[in-house]
Amino acid sequence: MINRRNFLSVAVASGAALIISGPQAFAAEGGHFEGRSKHITTGKVKIVKKDGGYVVELGNDFSLDGAPDPRVGLGKNGKYDPATDLGELRNLKGGQSYAVPAGVDISGHNEVYIWCRKFNVPLGVATLN
Repeated sequence: MINRRNFLSVAVASGAALIISGPQAFAAEGGHFEGRSKHITTGKVKIVKKDGGYVVELGNDFSLDGAPDPRVGLGKNGKYDPATDLGELRNLKGGQSYAVPAGVDISGHNEVYIWCRKFNVPLGVATLN
């Protein structure tokens, strides 16, 4: 039989487990890019835990048709977060990785962006599942 004390203990323990495992579960998920602003952006992306931090990994099938000043970053629910700029997109095609700075809380983001800093528009967005 569960009484209030047992219920509270189970709830607190379960909550702690969710907090501890939350970022791990988030990191294991990925998505697929869709083009934006009349650009063609395709391919897989995922965020993985690596060496005590997180890394955004663009898949070998990644492709962008080209644009000035493309950057990689994160966002949430259709809104790019410029504070998460991970750096310049190094290649228009193929697999590549971008370290997420330690101060960026990935659990507050559910999208990966390819962003044109020059024109302040999205080039591609991938919603993380």
